[in-house]
Amino acid sequence: MTEPSGRRERKKAATRQKIADAALRLFLERGYDAVGIRDVAAEADVAVTTLFSHFASKEALVFEQDEDFEQRLTQAVTGRSPHEPLIPALRREIQALVRHCTADGAAPVRRMIDASPALRKYDESMRLRHADLLATAIAADPGLSRTATACRAIARFVIDAYALAREADDPEAAVDEIFRMIEAAWEAGRPSGASAVRS
Repeated sequence: MTEPSGRRERKKAATRQKIADAALRLFLERGYDAVGIRDVAAEADVAVTTLFSHFASKEALVFEQDEDFEQRLTQAVTGRSPHEPLIPALRREIQALVRHCTADGAAPVRRMIDASPALRKYDESMRLRHADLLATAIAADPGLSRTATACRAIARFVIDAYALAREADDPEAAVDEIFRMIEAAWEAGRPSGASAVRS
């Protein structure tokens, strides 16, 4: 008898989380560079092939919420109400993400990323990918009417806002400050005669 798809997905998600938790525990205990993929697989009690079916690389183990981050940003564009402007919707989501990543328990992970050239490089490439996906979502909204360049620029600004705010002394104030500039840039790029209702 085949396993119901809902149960299969829950088991898959549980295995992924178990691997990510084991990896983070080992990385924080021993240091990122001192832990190998086989160590993580053994700690999680899974085969190396199972680990790689959930995570494409060792770096990806540290950024296991990467897909959730992408979905939340895209949803901030596509899931907002018909009359909600774009920039406040993105600001609200970035504010929530910054709160999450600057919570007390996140500091050791951030220090680990900052201390590793491989993780910093992965973080940078991930931010570029997030910006590209966000730009695509913005460009696909027919109510926004901006050029592809404008969509890409605003998406980069939004992703950079997240990176800059999480390093600030007052992250929430930093989000507010940065998004005032983003809003001004977005409004400055409005085509002449365009309606402000859903922009």
